[in-house]
Amino acid sequence: MHFRLTLAAAALAAVSFIGTAQAETIRVAIGTQDTTINTATGGLLIRELNLLEKYLPHDGKYKDATYDIQWKNFTSGAPITNEQIAGKLDFGVMADFPGSFNGLAHLKAGRKSLFISVLSGSVKGSGNGVVVPTESPIQSISELKGKTISVPFASTSHGLLLRAIKAEGWDPEKDVSIIAQAPEVAGAALKANQIEAHADFVPFAELYPWRGFARKIYDGSQANGPTFHGALVDADYAEKYPEVVTAYLRAALEADQLIAREPEKYSELIAKVTGVEAEVDYLFHGPLGLQTRDLTWKPEYRQAVGTAIETLQYLKKADTGLDVDTFVDDRFIKAAFKASGLDYEASLKNYGQLPLDAKDAATGEPIKDPKRVAEIWVKDEPLVRHYATAENAFKALKALEGEGKAIRVFYAQDRESGIKLLGNQAWFVRDEKGEIGAFLLKDSAESWAKAHGGAVLDFASAKSSVVASN
Repeated sequence: MHFRLTLAAAALAAVSFIGTAQAETIRVAIGTQDTTINTATGGLLIRELNLLEKYLPHDGKYKDATYDIQWKNFTSGAPITNEQIAGKLDFGVMADFPGSFNGLAHLKAGRKSLFISVLSGSVKGSGNGVVVPTESPIQSISELKGKTISVPFASTSHGLLLRAIKAEGWDPEKDVSIIAQAPEVAGAALKANQIEAHADFVPFAELYPWRGFARKIYDGSQANGPTFHGALVDADYAEKYPEVVTAYLRAALEADQLIAREPEKYSELIAKVTGVEAEVDYLFHGPLGLQTRDLTWKPEYRQAVGTAIETLQYLKKADTGLDVDTFVDDRFIKAAFKASGLDYEASLKNYGQLPLDAKDAATGEPIKDPKRVAEIWVKDEPLVRHYATAENAFKALKALEGEGKAIRVFYAQDRESGIKLLGNQAWFVRDEKGEIGAFLLKDSAESWAKAHGGAVLDFASAKSSVVASN
């Protein structure tokens, strides 16, 4: 009798053990950078909209699995890498430069990480930038020789700054003084005129000018070097749970689709969570935005990883152990596209900004030339108003102000690069026909005026010029 009971107990224990083994709890620990707003589709929006839960697998080997989803927010990529190396995170979002450092750090720790997707970027390099205090006389990066420039070390903007200095023919150790400074510290330093210039990543080269204490003098697109933010995962984790990695990227794809359809709505959500004003969020995420949300591994983004590795070597922080072809892994994003019914190859070939399919809010005419577009966001209106030309927008601005309406922001597109600008920070050229073009830099506006005829105007003068001619 005792023997039979023992066998029964053993059998019950075996069944219990099997049940426990099958009912595995799988950790999904994701390191985000909420204030780096172009990572929103790989972090903030997935978290706030509970998108990951929709796609985590519950069949096959995951039939009885439960998930322990953990979100941890950071202000830059370096601490995410530290947490991954310590085994506290499975996924992380960061830019090309810190991402490459992430890959190197994993190798040095006897491990491996994979760069699995782009989230948002620019094949030309916009997003990173250099700013100076508002009252500074400096108008271009060529005037920074002998000056002190601060930058978050080991960030993508650090890489940009080094490339920009190299393009000027300067020695970064002799011709300028580069100091390490986190964005939140740099903001206070700019306000107090304690630094002569600051290089930073998304969104600070736009956020500080928006807040009124800095002026942008250099955009990453001037370096014509691709840059992006993307997602990484621990390689062992990806090998063990490939379906979970694909599920995460499917959630990122849905987040991307949602913000493309309603950029104002989700810019407001990003603002609520991060404190980065919706007007700046829309600058990136709205149609014709400063960067393009893009989850495909375009050759330019692979090149950005290679350039970052080379820059790390230049800084004597890397050896040749990190190989782009094995570090960048597109298997999972391709699987996510397929599972979501999307065409990866078509997206890979698409280099366009988020398109603007709209009619002029004043005239009703179709908007055809994206580089002449201007936009107005009126306070208490849920949607941004679009205009085919800056002239139309300035006329509408005058009328709106005459009606007593408060204006949140005026946007314009750079006449040459096509990037979206904050209107009150831009320079304008009005030609002899009365057409107005917007420019990020005064030098660019002056060159255009010289080549095409016209006067260079700041925002207030451009507005007055249009109003006076009507």
